[in-house]
Amino acid sequence: MKQGFDNAKYIELQAAHIQQRIEQFGGKLYLEFGGKIFDDYHAARVLPGFEPDSKIRMLKSIADDVEIIVVVNANHIEKSKVRGDLGITYDQDVLRLMDIFRNLGFYASAVVITQYAAQPDADAFRHRLDELGIKSYLHYTIAGYPTDIEHIVSEEGYGKNEFVETTRPLVVVTAPGPGSGKMATCLSQLYHEHKRGVAAGYAKYETFPVWNLPLRHPVNVAYEAATADLDDSNAIDPFHLEAYGETTVNYNRDIEIFPVLKNMMERILGESPYASPTDMGVNMAGNAIVDDAAVCEAATMEVVRRYFHAAVNAKRTGTGEDQVEKLEFLMQQVDATPNQSPARSAALLKEEATGNPAAAMVLPDGTVVTGKTSTLLGCASSLLMNALKALAGVGDVDVITDAVIEPICHLKTDHLHHRNPRLHSDETLIALSISSATDPLAAQILDCADQLRGCDAFFSVIIGPTDERIYKALGINVCCEPKYELQRYYHK
Repeated sequence: MKQGFDNAKYIELQAAHIQQRIEQFGGKLYLEFGGKIFDDYHAARVLPGFEPDSKIRMLKSIADDVEIIVVVNANHIEKSKVRGDLGITYDQDVLRLMDIFRNLGFYASAVVITQYAAQPDADAFRHRLDELGIKSYLHYTIAGYPTDIEHIVSEEGYGKNEFVETTRPLVVVTAPGPGSGKMATCLSQLYHEHKRGVAAGYAKYETFPVWNLPLRHPVNVAYEAATADLDDSNAIDPFHLEAYGETTVNYNRDIEIFPVLKNMMERILGESPYASPTDMGVNMAGNAIVDDAAVCEAATMEVVRRYFHAAVNAKRTGTGEDQVEKLEFLMQQVDATPNQSPARSAALLKEEATGNPAAAMVLPDGTVVTGKTSTLLGCASSLLMNALKALAGVGDVDVITDAVIEPICHLKTDHLHHRNPRLHSDETLIALSISSATDPLAAQILDCADQLRGCDAFFSVIIGPTDERIYKALGINVCCEPKYELQRYYHK
C-alpha cells in the first residue's frame, strides 16, 4: 500500500508538543484524550502509514511523566451502554482499559464515575472496583451545567466533586466512549488544583478533524463520514479566525461549547490561556503527512466504505436512511462513487456469471481476485483462499483436500444441525492449518495471511457475522452490497 504518513515523525512531534504544553502550565497538564487510544484503525485507513497504536507509542515515549484516569458516566453504567465495536458494556470496558494500561507499564491511578446520582448499578460497579483494589472517585450531576458558570465553578458545583490526587506532570483523561464526562473531569480537577495553589492546565488531544488541513480535505470529510450517526460536522473555527486571522478546522460541538469553556477557565484560572478551540488542541497529525495524494486516495476510499456500512445497517435495521443520504452527499464532496473500488464491479460481475453470491478483493499490488459460492465453500471462504494463493504465487491447486473439508461439513449438518454445509472463513482457516501440518504448500499459503492487512474486499450480498469477524481480524476492509442472499424476513 502506498504510504502517505510518517509515523515516526508523528510520534516525535506529538510527544515534544505535549511536553511544551506541560511546561506552558508550570509542569502540570490534564490532557483530554478523544477517540480510540489503542486501536485507531480509522486513522490507519485514512492516513496510510499511521499505526493503530501510535497514540500509545507516543505516550510510552514519555511514560514516566504519564498518569492515567479512566472516566465513565454513571448513567451509561445504569443503562448498560455498549461499545458497538467491541460488544461490551462501558463498565466492562473500564476494566479492560485498566488491564491494558497496566500491562503496558502505565500508571493508571483511578476511575472517576461522573454524573453520579446514587444509581444502583453505579454503586455496584464502585463496590466491584473497591474489591479489585482500584481507586474510584465520584463526580456529581451539577444543576445548570454547562451554562450556569457561577454555580458550576463554586463549592456547590465542581467543589462537591471528589478530588483525584495525582502525582505526575501529565494526567491523561480517557473513557470508553463519548459523553463520559472527560472534559468536565479535567475542569473539575483544575478547580481543585488551583484551590490548592497548583497552576495546572488543560488541553485536548483529538486526531480528527485535522486542524491544519482544508475543511473539505478528504481526511476531514472521512471523519464526518465516520461520525455520521452522531450528526456531527466539521467547521471553520471562527474564534481562531478572529483572533489570529488564520483559517483552521474544528469540530462543531467544540466550537459551540468554547464560549462556555472559556468562561469557566477564566473563572478557574483568572484568564483563559486559549483564544479558540483550535488553541486547546495538541494534535500534530497534519504535520506528519508526507504524500498528500496517497492520503487523499485512502481517505476517499474510507468515505465509500462508510457509505456501504450505513447502507447495510439500514437494510438490517430499517433505520438510518438519513445517514445513508448524508454519506451520499459526502461522497460527492470527494468526487467518489460506490464503484470507487474495483472489487465491487468484479464481485457483481462474478455473481452475474455464476448466479450465486460472489466476492472480490484488491491485493497490495492492485491485482483483483474473486471468489464464488461452491458446494463446499461460501464466497467469503473461496475469496480468502484465492487471495492467499495469489499472494503465495501458486496456481489454482487444491491445498485443502475433500478428506479434510467433508468431515467438517458432516459435523455441521448431521450433528450441529446447520442447514448450510459450506465452510465459513474461520472453518476454512482451521482446515488450511490442519493441512499445513503435512503439506508444505498449505503452510506457504497460510504464511501469507498477514499480507492481507489493509486490503479491500467487496461482497455481492451481506455476509454473516462469522465471516465478517474473521476478515476484520485479518485486517481486511469489508464492504457488502446492501442486499441479502435469501428473500426472507429473519436473517441471522
